[in-house]
Amino acid sequence: MATQKTILRYRSLSVASAFEKEQALIRRIEQGELNEALLLWQPDAQTLVLPAGQKWPQTPELRRALSALGWQVHNRQTGGAPVPQLPGVINVSYLTVWPANTPYHIQTAYQYFCTILQSFFHQLGIVTTVGDTPGSYCDGDYNLNIAGKKVVGTAQRILRLGAGDAKQTVMLAQACLLIDADCQHIVAPVSLCNQLCGHVDRIEAEVHTPLAAHLDELPATEQLFQLLTQAFVARPPLEVGKA
Repeated sequence: MATQKTILRYRSLSVASAFEKEQALIRRIEQGELNEALLLWQPDAQTLVLPAGQKWPQTPELRRALSALGWQVHNRQTGGAPVPQLPGVINVSYLTVWPANTPYHIQTAYQYFCTILQSFFHQLGIVTTVGDTPGSYCDGDYNLNIAGKKVVGTAQRILRLGAGDAKQTVMLAQACLLIDADCQHIVAPVSLCNQLCGHVDRIEAEVHTPLAAHLDELPATEQLFQLLTQAFVARPPLEVGKA
């Protein structure tokens, strides 16, 4: 049976709509209509996305304070830390069915996803490394960094979709790419959120860097979407071994 794939690209989309489209793709995979999907989108408004749980409650005080800075608030269903979304970033959601009868290894999955993202930067003549970035918002072991500064944050979920013998393991990998965002501006709502929610984590603008700072001329969003698409189309086979 032929592999069923889809690619969706949106130059301007609300955070809520993006999450809805992601869930729709998950349902299509669960129903057997797809086994691979790529969603690329750029936010239409400044929105601080808060994780699930009580660690960062969306209180009236927080909403008012963020609104005064010009930021909306949206809650997601997964954990982690607050993530600022605005038109100066591009988001990637990549869903793929994990090879049948093969154990899932989170390190392998992350490394595979990061390798694809690194090939996107390679097309632009930029070298990136994978690792944590102390002082960055929503820090993790699988950021992409340029000269030690964070340009991409990644996240991952493993989904078990279907029923009975038809159950499949699906990887949902997500990335947020800083394109031409002002780093001082983008960390401000995260710092405010930490302050109002009683967290001492210090977020430093200086440890982030946008793609635009490393190019003489920043390509248009559609061209960046095309380069990202090419990186995923040309990706190497997923080779699963021991973590």
